[in-house]
Amino acid sequence: MPSARLRPFLAALLVGLSLLAAPLARAAYRGYVVMDAASGAILAEENADAPSPPASVTKLMTYLVTHDALVAGRLRLDTPVTANATDQSMGGTQVNLAAGETFPVEELLRAVMVESANDAAHALVIPVAGSREAFVAAMNARSQALGMTRTTWRTPHGLPPASRNPADGDLTTPRDLALLARELVLHTDVLRYSSLRVASFGAGVRAEPLPMRNHNKLLATVPGCDGLKTGFTRSAGFCLVATAQRDAKRVIVAIMGSPDAKTRDAHVARLIEEGFAKIPADSVFTGGPVTPVAGRPVRAR
Repeated sequence: MPSARLRPFLAALLVGLSLLAAPLARAAYRGYVVMDAASGAILAEENADAPSPPASVTKLMTYLVTHDALVAGRLRLDTPVTANATDQSMGGTQVNLAAGETFPVEELLRAVMVESANDAAHALVIPVAGSREAFVAAMNARSQALGMTRTTWRTPHGLPPASRNPADGDLTTPRDLALLARELVLHTDVLRYSSLRVASFGAGVRAEPLPMRNHNKLLATVPGCDGLKTGFTRSAGFCLVATAQRDAKRVIVAIMGSPDAKTRDAHVARLIEEGFAKIPADSVFTGGPVTPVAGRPVRAR
């Protein structure tokens, strides 16, 4: 039992320690970056080059690699894809693919972007690249071409590695994710899918289509928000790459490692507003969604 003389000192020490610990407990992120989508200029950043796991935000690169295959004519939006036992066993968020079920590429892309379906992401690897290894190699090659120098992909879906060691899984940074997002909004039709708040999976194939609801709650609360992707695992924390357009200006925000979804979303919403305020008046975003037609290859912009 501390003496009466020590008690005030110990009480003050405990209060001081609690105040020091409080900012850490309330930390809104591990890092973030805010980008002007038109120019690629960085409008704000903090720890933008700190690598950490992106969780399901990984699927943005999965989308881009699949889009590249569509542009190259190696497959089409209506190309049938038959799920296998490995797809069925992915776990986590999924659309419950069963081995032997067949869906078109576009249906799987929609499931990847709206439901964040791990099984749908994995089902795309063979039709796109022939094997998981070749698909991941294409992901890494595409990253290097975009200047994503601190990124290493190891999966098409972002699930943690079997070792549970984050260093063995996907790793990237807020800055690299912003580069990826800019490529997507400039040169693909990703917004066609990422802007959907709700959708269904399996219509015409399953007796009861599966309802899907987008995990990006900012679509309903932030004016102009139309993408892009959320992610969460224990090692990654809560991640989000968001984009919004107002008139001719578009902002991209990439945030990683938030402690919960509410904190992440509130911080990203604020960063979007600050980003729009910082975009120069002469900055004009001229990209936009490319609307492909099922049954035909996607055209490059």
